[in-house]
Amino acid sequence: MKPRQLPLGFPQRPALGGEDFLVAPCNAEAVAWIDRWPGWPGPALALSGPAGCGKTHLARVWQAASGARRLARADIAGAAEMLLAGAAHALVEDADAPGDDAALFHLYNHVAGRGGTLLFCAAAAPARWPVGLADLASRLRAMPVAAIGAPDDALLEAVLAKHFADRQLRIRADVLRYLVPRMERSFAAARALAEALDRAALAEGRTVTVPLARRVLGEDAGAD
Repeated sequence: MKPRQLPLGFPQRPALGGEDFLVAPCNAEAVAWIDRWPGWPGPALALSGPAGCGKTHLARVWQAASGARRLARADIAGAAEMLLAGAAHALVEDADAPGDDAALFHLYNHVAGRGGTLLFCAAAAPARWPVGLADLASRLRAMPVAAIGAPDDALLEAVLAKHFADRQLRIRADVLRYLVPRMERSFAAARALAEALDRAALAEGRTVTVPLARRVLGEDAGAD
């Protein structure tokens, strides 16, 4: 399917779970890694990035393509065969959370030994995960890492515009230009800011304007 284009020029991948995904320089490498499967150079890949950056979307795309079993790091305990429930591949979410190292080591070896693949999702790169088992740490740190970086101004503007559009709010370009240099530079902050402005506009029965944005930012951030 040919990607649709937003006015700001970022390819927009098909919706999954109600969310479209904007492909931009900060996430293009991660998208390419997901699209490259099953031609990964090894049995595992780490997908890292801050909250709200799109890791979950990409992980679900991969899970749908691979039929992987979705597991939370903290819940990995016991026999790999039971955890996988017949699946050949595994998606490990919150991979940088503490957990049973021996069980994860066995899961990794079980999947890799049968020609399967694992996708680990975490905020941090594997070198920063709290792993005490040396053999497991060695395997995890040998994985390629598909990192999603912080968004630039153009992507933040596109993400904000999309959040407003999802809420059926018409937003003027001058409001977006006002917001972007003053907001926290994260995808999660863009979502939260759109929600706050939507609530404020509904409460006052008005459209989103620069004065309204100034007031909301002042209330939320303590500064204009």
